[in-house]
Amino acid sequence: MSKKRPVAIALAGALCLVTAACADSSTDKADDTGDNAAAAAAKSGYPVTLDNCGVPEKFTKAPSRVVTMNGASVAEVSTLLALGLGDRIVANQQSYGMSEVAGRAKAIKALPNGDVKLNDAYDIPREAMIGLRPDLVLSTTSYGFDEKNGFATREQLKDVGAGTYVSPQGCDQDTSKMTIADSYTLLGDMGKVFNVSDRAEKLITASEKNIAGVSAKVKGEKQPKVMVLFSNMTMGGNDFSSVVAKGIYNDILAKAGGSNAFENASKTSFADLSKEKVAATDVDALVVIGYNDPNPAAYAKKLLKEFPQWPAAKNNKYVAVSDSMYLGPSNDLAVEKIAKMLHPDKF
Repeated sequence: MSKKRPVAIALAGALCLVTAACADSSTDKADDTGDNAAAAAAKSGYPVTLDNCGVPEKFTKAPSRVVTMNGASVAEVSTLLALGLGDRIVANQQSYGMSEVAGRAKAIKALPNGDVKLNDAYDIPREAMIGLRPDLVLSTTSYGFDEKNGFATREQLKDVGAGTYVSPQGCDQDTSKMTIADSYTLLGDMGKVFNVSDRAEKLITASEKNIAGVSAKVKGEKQPKVMVLFSNMTMGGNDFSSVVAKGIYNDILAKAGGSNAFENASKTSFADLSKEKVAATDVDALVVIGYNDPNPAAYAKKLLKEFPQWPAAKNNKYVAVSDSMYLGPSNDLAVEKIAKMLHPDKF
C-alpha cells in the first residue's frame, strides 16, 4: 500500500534556526513603580521575547489557547505534552498513530481538534484558524503561515492577538541540517513561553544523560551502514522515494554508533532511489520508521527478503521506530533502541 500526504513528509523531520529568549528591557523609568514592575516581571518570568525566524514574538503571560498545526509532525504537540501543557491545546492537527513513549499516541488522539474543516493540505485554513481564537499557533515550518497556501499569516494572527512560533530549522523549510540540539531548542523555547523552564531543563538534562551513556558504550566500535526509510510510503517516482539522506536522523544514527548508507544520495532530507541503486548498496542494518503503519516490522522483514545479498538480511538486523526519530522530546529513545540493535553485545 502507498501513503501520500499533501504536506511533504520532509516537513516532519521535522523544521527557526537559533531562537533566543530574553527579558524585555524597554522600561526606561527608574521610579518606584518601574522598579516594582520589574521585580514582578522577574518573579513571573514575563515578559519573554523570542526572535523566531527574524520575527520578534513577545509573550506577557502563558498562552492558554494553543493551536498546533499539522505539518506532518508531532514535534510540537509531543513537546507540549512532555511539559505537562496538554490542557492549553484547543485544537491539534498533529497525529502519528504510534510512539516510543507509553501512552503518548493515546494522549495525542484524545486532544481536541477544533472541529474545523481542513484544507487540501490536511491543515487549518485562515478563516477557521481565526475562528479558533488562539493566543499561540505552532507550526513545524513557515509553510503553515504562508498566505498562498491558504493559511493565516503571522501578521494576521498578531492582529487578532495570537503569538506564532516556527519550530527550529523550519524558517526556510529545509530540515536537512536538523540535529538533536534542535529538539532541545524547541523544548527550551516552550519552557520559556509557558514559564516552565524548570520542566524543560529536566527533560533536556535527562535526554542528554541517556544519549551520553549510550554513546559511551558504543564509542570506538565499527559503525554499520544503515538504511533509514519509511514503511509503505512513497513520495516520489521510484520504488524507494522515502529513504532518509540527511537531517536529525543522521545525528541519531551517529550517537547510536551507526552511519547512513545513503547520506550522499541526496542534498535534501530524502532520496528518491531506484531498486537497482538500493540493491547495489551494502546495507548492514535497517531502521524502518512507522508512520501510521501498524506493522513496520513486517515491512522491514519484507525488504530483507527482497535483498538477501545485504549483510542486514544475512544477520537479520533491523529495528522499527516511530516518533522518536523526529524533532521532539524523545530522541534519546531512538538512540538507545537503534544502538541496542546495532551493538547488542554492548548492552
